[in-house]
Amino acid sequence: MDSELIDKIYESCFAPQVWPEVLDQVGRIGDAPGASLFFSRGGDQRCVTSPEPRERAERIVREGWLARGTIIPRLFAQRHAGFLVDVDFFAPEELEQEPIYRDLWRPQGVGWGMASAITLPTGDNAMFVLSRPTELGPFGRAAAGRLDALRPHLARSVLISARLHLERARVVAEALALIGIPALVFEARGKVLATNALIEAIGSAVRWRAFDRVALKDKAADALLREAIAAAGAEGPTGIRSFPVHDIDAEHIMVAHVIPVRLSARDVFVRASGVLALTPVTAPEAPPVELVQSLFDLTPAEARIARQLARGQTVEAIATDSGVSVTTVRTHVRGVLEKTGCHRQGEVVALLSGIAPTRRPDAI
Repeated sequence: MDSELIDKIYESCFAPQVWPEVLDQVGRIGDAPGASLFFSRGGDQRCVTSPEPRERAERIVREGWLARGTIIPRLFAQRHAGFLVDVDFFAPEELEQEPIYRDLWRPQGVGWGMASAITLPTGDNAMFVLSRPTELGPFGRAAAGRLDALRPHLARSVLISARLHLERARVVAEALALIGIPALVFEARGKVLATNALIEAIGSAVRWRAFDRVALKDKAADALLREAIAAAGAEGPTGIRSFPVHDIDAEHIMVAHVIPVRLSARDVFVRASGVLALTPVTAPEAPPVELVQSLFDLTPAEARIARQLARGQTVEAIATDSGVSVTTVRTHVRGVLEKTGCHRQGEVVALLSGIAPTRRPDAI
């Protein structure tokens, strides 16, 4: 067994950019031009691949081919701790009717597959898939046997990676708690991955729902939260979404910040889509520059000007104090407006005046 390849399989747990190289070698061992790793949880799907099958694999995810036909459910139903050749559990005439084969692979000259399905205790599913040209005929059991020797290492790497990313989500939530911010981390469909004790204690504003979902008791704010979660999980650039939340029981206002998480697209295990942070509105005292900057991803200059606006200073006064032109200050103000999702300076002042770290429940 190739010890260097096994080392790389475990390296992939911590360095997901190594996966394409690993999958390329897995493909060669299995008599294929490459391999793909699909990772799914509910309707959320991702893939990482070696170069050759990348376009097909990404199309499978993008167009939802895994949900068509019966080959994927039947593969997982086998509960086989190894690799299965498609003709092991499908008759050739059945494969002819499978949408992935009939409508996607075979029109491109790809006719045969081999895969291993892995059900993880985290609730996720992983699947290693190899495919090859029609003219080469079905994969042989010898190729599956060679991959079976690697399968325990591949399965452990997938499991470790899934658990690591759940741990990272927890660390994000706890890091925000250290600076006094109630927060939770959610995935693309709004399922909560991790929370901190501060947000769990806000029972008067937050409602915990079934299936690890969260809602705000303020119905108008909850509608905005649903929109922000959907936007955070969508492809393409999205900004921070901030909006007021009425704390119904305590009769005061909080500010919600929905902050998208943008991590390496190559990391098939990254499920965190965004962070929901809640900050109570307190006395209108300007928040620390570092807190403003971290919440909204502002530049140092933008954070400083945002804080001065929150203190009640005018653009002209800020320009005088800073020794820069009014035009320069206005440029930074436009950046602050864009990144905070506000439309007017008054909204920025109202928003930032409400940002004040709260004490941890266990603080002395």
